Amino acid sequence: MSTRNQNEYLQKAAMYDLLANYYKYIDPNMHVLYYHKHLRNLNKAVQLMRTNGSPISTANSSPSMLRFLHASPELKAVDIYLNGSRVLRDFDYKNNSSHMQLEPGKYQVDIYPAGESVSTFISKKITVEPGRINTAAITGPANKLRLLTFEDYPHTPVGETKVRFIHLSHDAPAVDIAGLNGDIIFPDVSYKQATTYLPLTPMTVTLEAKVAGTKNTVLTIPNIKLEPNNSYTIVAVGTAKGEPPLEVLLLQG
Repeated sequence: MSTRNQNEYLQKAAMYDLLANYYKYIDPNMHVLYYHKHLRNLNKAVQLMRTNGSPISTANSSPSMLRFLHASPELKAVDIYLNGSRVLRDFDYKNNSSHMQLEPGKYQVDIYPAGESVSTFISKKITVEPGRINTAAITGPANKLRLLTFEDYPHTPVGETKVRFIHLSHDAPAVDIAGLNGDIIFPDVSYKQATTYLPLTPMTVTLEAKVAGTKNTVLTIPNIKLEPNNSYTIVAVGTAKGEPPLEVLLLQG
């Protein structure tokens, strides 16, 4: 297929992203519907780029995607600016944005308290590489906030699914992620670390987070529905020793 097909999928992905954001607080079902359409078209575009040998990592014309995740429990709602333009308003703990399409290049990220634009919580330059899809996560305690970037690989083979785990609970120990039968899926994952994706047959699964190297379960993650043609990221957030409690977010992509 041609570059034109890739661009058509990307244009559809951008359109569905706008619709998903429009319905986010109006109609949750419509939000989920359009967000799934956004991800499907994004997956198809990425698959075509790789199948056709498109210069994903070198061509300046290749599109890039970025979303934000608020994973710092001590930080209230924020406004996020890219190169001086606000892209997210009242972005609260445990929220994640849709992937936004960006031109490759360097970006200044400024994160302010919601409704303010004087003193930043985080001010950082990031590089958006051509053809890359990323999640930028706000994490850490209030006195040591960080913006961490993780590369997303949303494409899955037809009919399959895959999942990874990201540890963003700043006071929790390293963990092993295991099935209920005790088999360890992701061993010894420390704070700020992301695992690789694990390809799976679509299923509903219950997982446990155990203190690494022990049988001590610190969190049960029940009934995760992994659907075909989708990829997932399980993110540990919260605090191990206080409030809010340790929990997980399930993101698509």
